[in-house]
Amino acid sequence: MVRSSASRFLRALRAENSLSTTLCSSSAPSSYFALFLIENVSRRGFSTAALARSKEEKDAWWKEAMSKLRNIGISAHIDSGKTTLTERVLYYTGRIHEIHEVRGKDGVGAKMDSMDLEREKGITIQSAATYCTWNGYQINIIDTPGHVDFTIEVERALRVLDGAILVLCSVGGVQSQSITVDRQMRRYEVPRLAFINKLDRMGADPWKVLNQARAKLRHHSAAVQVPIGLEEEFEGLVDLVNLKAYYFHGSSGEKIVSADIPENMEAVVKEKRRELIEVVSDVDDVLAETFLSDEPISSADLEMAIRRATVARKFIPVFMGSAVKNKGVQPLLDGVLNYLPCPIEVSNYALDQNNNEEKVLLSGSPVGPLVALAFKLEEGRFGQLTYLRIYEGTIRKGDFIINVNNGKKVKVPRLVRMHSNEMEDIQEAHAGQIVAVFGVDCASGDTFTNGSVRYTMTSMNVPEPVMSLAISPVSKDFSGQFSKALNRFQREDPTFRVGTDSESGQTIISGMGELHLDIYVERIRREYKVDAEVGKPRVNFRETITQRAEFDYLHKKQTGGQGQYGRVCGYVEPLPTGSATKFEFENMIIGQAIPSGFIPAIEKGFKEAANSGSLIGYPVENIRIVLTDGASHAVDSSELAFKSASIYAFRQCYAAAKPVILEPTMLVEVKVPTEFQGPVTGDINKRRGVIVGNDQDGDDCVITAQVPLNNMFGYSTSLRSMTQGKGEFTMEYKQHLPVPQDVHMQLVNTYKASKGAE
Repeated sequence: MVRSSASRFLRALRAENSLSTTLCSSSAPSSYFALFLIENVSRRGFSTAALARSKEEKDAWWKEAMSKLRNIGISAHIDSGKTTLTERVLYYTGRIHEIHEVRGKDGVGAKMDSMDLEREKGITIQSAATYCTWNGYQINIIDTPGHVDFTIEVERALRVLDGAILVLCSVGGVQSQSITVDRQMRRYEVPRLAFINKLDRMGADPWKVLNQARAKLRHHSAAVQVPIGLEEEFEGLVDLVNLKAYYFHGSSGEKIVSADIPENMEAVVKEKRRELIEVVSDVDDVLAETFLSDEPISSADLEMAIRRATVARKFIPVFMGSAVKNKGVQPLLDGVLNYLPCPIEVSNYALDQNNNEEKVLLSGSPVGPLVALAFKLEEGRFGQLTYLRIYEGTIRKGDFIINVNNGKKVKVPRLVRMHSNEMEDIQEAHAGQIVAVFGVDCASGDTFTNGSVRYTMTSMNVPEPVMSLAISPVSKDFSGQFSKALNRFQREDPTFRVGTDSESGQTIISGMGELHLDIYVERIRREYKVDAEVGKPRVNFRETITQRAEFDYLHKKQTGGQGQYGRVCGYVEPLPTGSATKFEFENMIIGQAIPSGFIPAIEKGFKEAANSGSLIGYPVENIRIVLTDGASHAVDSSELAFKSASIYAFRQCYAAAKPVILEPTMLVEVKVPTEFQGPVTGDINKRRGVIVGNDQDGDDCVITAQVPLNNMFGYSTSLRSMTQGKGEFTMEYKQHLPVPQDVHMQLVNTYKASKGAE
């Protein structure tokens, strides 16, 4: 199509002007051929009539190229089969020629789990990008981790994707991380399909899972397929849109055999198709009109209605299958093409830095100004590898691009497309694509342009770390490599933080949980050959105040020369529950009691004082400081004087504000056989847990509780011993809550004792 458009355009130009044979025999890649011609003819000053026709050709070209592109992510609860599904997708689309299992028992492991640690543990740690072609469409895929400790990998993948597949286990159903992932998809307004996997397993019940998705996730959804048999008898699927039965034959399910619907299933299929039409009609006016008029609804009409509703995020089509048994993956791929949006069907906004951060809708055109977001960094064999999602314009190897966040101009030395840990060099990439560049120094979340605009893309949500460890290299000889490793991991992962304990001088690493930090300690050992000593895990407590308290502090110091003088008056109060900020400072001084030039120093002093509360030395959160009055001296007042006055004023009024200690509380979901319910519930109560839900799932009991993180260390070992190894649990950060009085006293006394010992 692109070549023929370009050739029609060439003929038109030749008729009007004699275009040089060099231009006619251009060997530019086909996807850029038309664009190449247009740019050249405009530079050489050809007639406006030819150029007007060229614009139509150009628009038709890029819109068709974009309509054949899909950017999707695969997300789910841990062990729902995401990586297994991605492995099948790559096999059927011809990107790999052999299927390997996730656990890596054959010594190879799944393609998308390229790290040794991922293959050993059988989990995905880093999201991995790849691309493949299906029925003439290019699909860019990001396979994301399921474990809550690596939630940032899911956040940054969903930030740049146009659509997603939410994988649900037909036995486990909607689990805790399914809810978290779905919440992330809503946050980034990502249209999605649901895929109910593992229909071959004992106890598989897709209809139970569909009802759970409607109840727990508030999905407006319906099945677009009905399974033929379940568990060991799972044979194939009936497509409710086209009313055809599909069976998957061959050693790897690569041969799809289409057949008529089995007679014994006709009644079920009729009922489920009617349900599908009714659910879609609720959100699509065109289909509703046909449905209410009792007119026959064709397969094409139903397909178009499902697409409109899915792209508008009003409906979620539910597919079914078993990735490990190679059944149902190809129809899911068809569903991605038929129902998920292409890049120009999704509204992407940038913030114009030249116009007070006004929202700008990006056209998604490859001929506009370049706008690209660096959403993930990795240390590759050839330096820093930066993953880019291009929202507008075209990027070419050798181009100069501007990092809007720091104003630096950098050259693109190498441009690649990723296939897990393999890469393919390319010369250029256009809007809608996900590529990677080498040798570009930047941070995760930076925006790049060609310099003609100053747009930044909105940032992603980065959760606060909940756990810390003291870490140090065994030998000082390795301190250089140790620092290099920590710097690299910090750049790669925004939830991984490194700091120094001001009192002990120890290096402290913070992250999202035990597994998260364990993985990084192991990576330091393997990738940098540095053995590290790890201290006891430390919970990130916080302090806050519970009532308003006044302050009036005069800082006066005479040192024989210029002295120090500063007086601050006002009050501190707790911020309302659910406040977006954790620290607020407000200047309510009327007049010039304190010159305005000293106000920033006063705010800085209060912020510094709030970094360490007097109860146990942790940061103070959810606090509002209001400055109402003060006094200054014509000679002795300075920024240092007012900063010191603020610090002492905060300490003076802090005790009167009745401070409390907050501890991170985790939402824990435990799944155990019913016979172990008693001991497990008792153990949660001993850990000061509050049980908020108790559901039955077949022979298993699912207990949901809120438990302080400080009491969850070593829980996996305890759970195994209580349940003979049959129990499993997941946990994610919920919120910081006040500690009970006895724990409060214990923490304060421990802190005082450690201070006294110094």
